[in-house]
Formats: sequence, C-alpha cells, structure tokens
Amino acid sequence: MNEQKLKGILGLSVRAGQAVFGEDTCRRLLSSGKGAVLLLDGDASENTRKKYSELCERTGMVLAVLPAGLIEAATGKDNRAMALKKGTFAEQVESCLQQGG
Repeated sequence: MNEQKLKGILGLSVRAGQAVFGEDTCRRLLSSGKGAVLLLDGDASENTRKKYSELCERTGMVLAVLPAGLIEAATGKDNRAMALKKGTFAEQVESCLQQGG
C-alpha cells in the first residue's frame, strides 16, 4: 500500500464531505447502506475491531486496518474509525488497498 497516496485520498475525501468519523456516525453510515469502506486505526482495540468486523460482514462493507496514526496524519482528526461514503473516493481507497497503490 502506498501510504502517501492513501493519505492524499483520505484528506481529499474529508474536504469533499465524503468521510465520517466516530463510532456512532460510522455505524449509522454502515447501517444505512450508503457506506463503502471502513478504515480502522492500527491502535484500535481488539473489541473495536471485532464489533466493526461483524458489522462490515453484515452490511458487505470493506474493512481495512491501517497503520497506527495514519488516519490522524491524513485527516488531522484523532479518531479510531473513519468511514467513506460510496463514490469515487471510496473506490480509489479500495484500489489503493488492494493493488498496493
């Protein structure tokens, strides 16, 4: 995964209003069917990872655990979870995660 490219995409998605943060907001997006990708910080607890993993399985959303601190470095927001709405930014993030850049 190209971390610089991923940081750029995440930063742009926040400025474009295509990203949400925090447990409740991410869950609402997942449950609504409007989300595409859920990103967790590498420092997220096992319990948090398990909860989101189960939710992503039920909703068919992509889940990725990123290196610790990458979400904050890319967005300036100190959150353990970030969800992207369906659309171009989510597709670019998925591509970056799957193809390594």
